Amino acid sequence: MSRTRQPTRPTRPTRPTRPTRPTGIGLALAATTALALTVTGCDTVADTAGDIVSSATAAVASAAQEKMNEVKDGVNATADVKAGGTSSDGDRTVAEITATNPKEQNADYTIMVNFRDDSGNLLDTVVLNINGVEPGASKSGTARSNRTLSGATTAEIAQALRH
Repeated sequence: MSRTRQPTRPTRPTRPTRPTRPTGIGLALAATTALALTVTGCDTVADTAGDIVSSATAAVASAAQEKMNEVKDGVNATADVKAGGTSSDGDRTVAEITATNPKEQNADYTIMVNFRDDSGNLLDTVVLNINGVEPGASKSGTARSNRTLSGATTAEIAQALRH
């Protein structure tokens, strides 16, 4: 049986489709959503920045505590140490820290100092060493913040070890 071939039709090129009206509505909806996200995005950015600063502060405090944990044969000496007022030194906050040795032999002090704002929020933590404090004498050192701190700050002795 012979087969006859059907003639093939030439294929017609397809035309690009035109956008329909719903696309215009979709664009308007997308623009409105973008605007809403932009307006609320400021709060999100501020919250995220605050979270980053809080995380960084917590990391610094944790590192400071690790430093304190490295001190061998240290005894609690928080009562021997006093923090003075804070001031600016360039872009950093500083506080004079004074250790008074009540013992009968020379002592070294390792001191963790917290910088706080007026609301009591932790801004920064540093570790300071004051070495060779003679018996019955006082010796001072400067606690210097790790970063720029804004606003009014106070320094407090978080922990002090005599060794």
